[in-house]
Amino acid sequence: MVSRAYTVAFQGVEARMVEVQCAVTAGLPAFSIVGLPDKAVSEARDRVRTALTSMAIALPSKRITINLSPADLPKEGSHFDLPIALALLAALDILPDDVTQNVVALGELSLDGSLIPVVGALPAAMAAAEHNRSLLCPAASGAEAAWVGSAQVIAAASLGDVVRHYTGQVPLSPAEPGEVSNPPHARDLRDVKGQERAKRALEIAAAGRHHLMFVGTPGSGKSMLAARLPSILPPLTASEALSTSMIHSLAGLLDEGGISRARPFREPHHTASMAAIIGGGRQAKPGEVSLAHNGVLFMDEFPEFPRAVLETLRQPIETGEVMIARANAHVKYPCKFMLVAAANPCKCGYLSDPARACARVPQCGEDYMGRISGPLMDRFDLRVDVPPVAFTDLDLPPNGDTSAQVAARVAQARDVQQARFEGHTGMTVNADAEGDMLEEIASPDSEARALLTKVADRFHLSARGYHRVIRVARTIADLEGAETVRRPHIAEAVSFRLAGPVVA
Repeated sequence: MVSRAYTVAFQGVEARMVEVQCAVTAGLPAFSIVGLPDKAVSEARDRVRTALTSMAIALPSKRITINLSPADLPKEGSHFDLPIALALLAALDILPDDVTQNVVALGELSLDGSLIPVVGALPAAMAAAEHNRSLLCPAASGAEAAWVGSAQVIAAASLGDVVRHYTGQVPLSPAEPGEVSNPPHARDLRDVKGQERAKRALEIAAAGRHHLMFVGTPGSGKSMLAARLPSILPPLTASEALSTSMIHSLAGLLDEGGISRARPFREPHHTASMAAIIGGGRQAKPGEVSLAHNGVLFMDEFPEFPRAVLETLRQPIETGEVMIARANAHVKYPCKFMLVAAANPCKCGYLSDPARACARVPQCGEDYMGRISGPLMDRFDLRVDVPPVAFTDLDLPPNGDTSAQVAARVAQARDVQQARFEGHTGMTVNADAEGDMLEEIASPDSEARALLTKVADRFHLSARGYHRVIRVARTIADLEGAETVRRPHIAEAVSFRLAGPVVA
């Protein structure tokens, strides 16, 4: 007789169902696992055997064979321990076979039988719901997995608890969804002295999820401005939190007993590799662009990143997803992020400062900013020159709006966009609009169109640049509460488009 349990194997954010078959047959005593397991899965037999021994369950002196079906799908990770143990317990008639067939299990076993949390509980719960099964996971993963309301989640602390639950001795209550409470932002936009134009660009970018680039001398406040962006972004919606947390679950970042409604803010160092930024490696793990899904990817010292890494950003920016192709896997991850880049105008950093400019002006700036290709620069909606702040201005009292005031305006503009795109799949903010939808929601009036046509002809805007100006203008109109895109909205959008460095 063959007993069965179920678990999942991960391919990107997709969790594919795996049937764990266990057969106890006559023959020389052995415990083998087949079905394309990796080293961690093969080692499960020792963990399972010792965990059962700690529960005073002796394995029979027979041949035990575990098959992971489908056999041609690679099985990676330690989460196969628990389903293997369940299938074996069913084969030994300790658990009812019909019980193990109606549950999707994942979890790593300690030698004393306790369950250790593993990555991927949230995608596993989604897969269990699709197949009308419940999910069994470690206690530390229950709050995360319970966010999938259509699947019952049982979170157990040990294998003994699992046996007592399914035999009716001590039933466990279903897990409740947990949410991580985020502390209030300590960094306020009002801390930034001056830089009103840069603050305005930050507000527009946050309202419509537009890509933004700061260019300025060292110490002018570029990183300080970017660090305050999370304080004006609205919290994730329920659907956004679920899709973002699925990626973070696979990356092992959900370790605080639930999911967070705060938008991701990722800031990789400029020495990061292509696999770290885009994703990849032996197991095709998500990279920084995917970990920033529905949030912000801040890349400081932008020209210092390797040219190959920068160029790989072009496609994810446009499509909102990234395909990682490897010899043994083709994995797709979502990556709708807001790119915020910061750069000095030249290698020495003082190209725009007449008192400190080097003797190589303007060649110094052209060589340095030339590391950023024209097609990549064309994808930035807003380009802002950040001038240095005089030290005398630093003693002035704080001025301008607080982060809370700006966040309220951003949230109001986001609400307008959410209502606008309701029912349109894949569109949530103005940055997503394209084709007929963009023409419908952001068609400028006659005066605004005349100005836009003149600018496009004078400055040779690309088709991409033309449409990005219209999207930014639509966001500016939303912040104003205007129904139509008018000439001042286009004028402000164009002013941000034409600012910034000129790439040779």
